[in-house]
Amino acid sequence: MKIVLNIILAILVFLALAAGVTKIMLMPQDVEFFGKYGFTNSILIAYGAAQVIGGILLIIQRARFIGAIIVAITFLISAVVLVMERNILVTIVTLVAVLMLGVIMKQSLKKEKSQPT
Repeated sequence: MKIVLNIILAILVFLALAAGVTKIMLMPQDVEFFGKYGFTNSILIAYGAAQVIGGILLIIQRARFIGAIIVAITFLISAVVLVMERNILVTIVTLVAVLMLGVIMKQSLKKEKSQPT
């Protein structure tokens, strides 16, 4: 089970970092897609930075819970935009990632409770 959780964690870190970097770099696809829904370049960069920070925090065990919350919030925002765009398949994939982040959050809390302070 630990191996599966580590694989899920690695996938989520990759997704968060990749999504964040494309937004920070103002990739034309992201600028166009999110721009239709009121995201300015500055907002898109801040949004991408939040994803990158969340992805980095996911790597650090003591900060994993906070990182998972940050990434989950950014993915939920993306899911809302995807629903507005009527892109159901990618919305489902995004929501599955959010569910996996929930598993990481739960596991992170469990580890924190079991470790002596």
